[in-house]
Amino acid sequence: MQLAVADDQNRFVAPNAWSLGQALFSPEAWYRAIYCEEEPVGFVMLSDQSRVVPIVEDPKVEVWRFMVDARHQHKGIGRAAMRLIIEHVRRRGLFRALGISYVPGEGSPEQFYRSLGFRPTGEVDDGEIVMTLSLGNDDD
Repeated sequence: MQLAVADDQNRFVAPNAWSLGQALFSPEAWYRAIYCEEEPVGFVMLSDQSRVVPIVEDPKVEVWRFMVDARHQHKGIGRAAMRLIIEHVRRRGLFRALGISYVPGEGSPEQFYRSLGFRPTGEVDDGEIVMTLSLGNDDD
């Protein structure tokens, strides 16, 4: 919970304490610390509808929270972590796409997400731009 983004990034992601509180009351929450060797450097939380009972017929998954501590940014940790998250979701074989959203503005993670293959859907959810990454698990 002591990990935090830079002050100018606070408007883009909720504090980890808030995220952990939400996770305790959200059955769809899947959350993990991000480590670099033995040191915690970030946090990720997915909203994974396949965790909900009763079972959802066509479950969706999205990155609900993602952060790398300010002291550990610009070292490739976020990219490596996001690639592991994408692979984790893809391996499950349950989802067609991985969703994510961001608050637009100077310093937003838009280009980072685009570089990983996420594309805008045209949707805006509570002021956040919605993006999706095809996982290639289509049955069609």
